[in-house]
Amino acid sequence: MINVDSAQDYQSLAIEERGNGVFVVSLNRPEKRNALDAATIEELISFFSTAQRKGVRAVVLAGEGDHFCAGLDLVEHWKEDRSPDEFMHVCLRWHEAFNKMEYGGVPIIAALKGAVVGGGLELASAAHVRVMDQSTYFALPEGQRGIFTGGGATIRVSDLIGKSRMIDMILMGRVYQGQEAADLGLAQYITDGSSYEKALELADRVAQNLPLTNFAICSAISHLNNMSGVDAAYAEAVIAGVVNTQPAARERLEAFANKTAARVRPNS
Repeated sequence: MINVDSAQDYQSLAIEERGNGVFVVSLNRPEKRNALDAATIEELISFFSTAQRKGVRAVVLAGEGDHFCAGLDLVEHWKEDRSPDEFMHVCLRWHEAFNKMEYGGVPIIAALKGAVVGGGLELASAAHVRVMDQSTYFALPEGQRGIFTGGGATIRVSDLIGKSRMIDMILMGRVYQGQEAADLGLAQYITDGSSYEKALELADRVAQNLPLTNFAICSAISHLNNMSGVDAAYAEAVIAGVVNTQPAARERLEAFANKTAARVRPNS
């Protein structure tokens, strides 16, 4: 059993260990369509700050109820009546949580359903893989709410679909769903069945990779994309030097050399 914080330590998240290093982390506010309040953000920071060091091999990020996440808890925001600097610090905590996810080195597969809206889309875009079902819809309604994105949409969502489409989404309140959403890059997988079951299948598969290799894939690539081309090339070479010579890879490389490893085949 992996030594992570007890599930009882979390109120806004439901944590389940599946026994093979795969954890399910579920937003647990279905009565609020899993809207993100300050407490939920702090729990995301708590879990993802230590997940890699404590041996978590992969995470399925899900939502209880019918929706993945409807974004910022606007009722809490309205009641708190925060000052500009107070809300700036709220946004910085969101960035802390999502950066821990994107750069933390543990593969995160988001199981999307229903609303993936506003801050919910910002959360989903911090995952490394997104699986949507036929109920999933994506939107950035901040323009109609009189507010602006504060959790990284201008960075991650625009990276997924392009600056012009991101501007159109927030300006017009445009909603994407179905194959069109997948084709734009909002999700890498679309399923007619359960996005949760598909996400578990993918998590089980990726958990079989070597942890150091997964760490490089789910951390270094994001860092490299923030660098200049020449700096990224140098850093990539250094990372490859470490990862590609790890002792744990020797057995897998030997299997390939002996022609006993599984071969890459096209999908049937």
